[in-house]
Amino acid sequence: MGFAIAEKCAQLGAEVILVSGPVNLKPVHPNIKIIRVQTAKQMFEACIENFPDCDSAILSAAVADFSPEVTYNNKVKREKKDWKINLQPNPDIAAQLGTMKTGKQVLAGFALETENELENAKSKLRKKNFDFIVINSLKDEGAGFETDTNKISILDKNNIIDKFELKSKTEVSSDIVDKLIAMLGTIS
Repeated sequence: MGFAIAEKCAQLGAEVILVSGPVNLKPVHPNIKIIRVQTAKQMFEACIENFPDCDSAILSAAVADFSPEVTYNNKVKREKKDWKINLQPNPDIAAQLGTMKTGKQVLAGFALETENELENAKSKLRKKNFDFIVINSLKDEGAGFETDTNKISILDKNNIIDKFELKSKTEVSSDIVDKLIAMLGTIS
């Protein structure tokens, strides 16, 4: 979804910085600068570094909330029998960008919910200081991950909700970018 949004923005003339985790996708448009990261911490650092120079950010990555406290660079043998993996919270990219956002920037995020979708999305919108949030549902066949289609709703800070039918991710990216353009137009 992030790559589709980046391509749509670039097609409309935007200079795009795309921070991406490990995927086999490559941007097509020359106006897209890609920053590849391997960890949630690296993604956090790249976003924090680049956001101050941006007019907007759309946070579509599903970054894990936790990561292992200890990682290894080499293969770990089976010799030890009583393994425990302790987790630590990853930095909250959306919350940090929300505190950094100026009155001249638009910040948007995604909410993948399995229950109480609208209530949870409203809460996330407020807590993260988003201007709008894209709501995905795992309840709809053909929506979400590992598919070329998605079905979304967009909730904005004015409590306006737009619902869309199942579409290709390219078409969905147009809906999201249209909302971004509309929100940018309200900033003076």
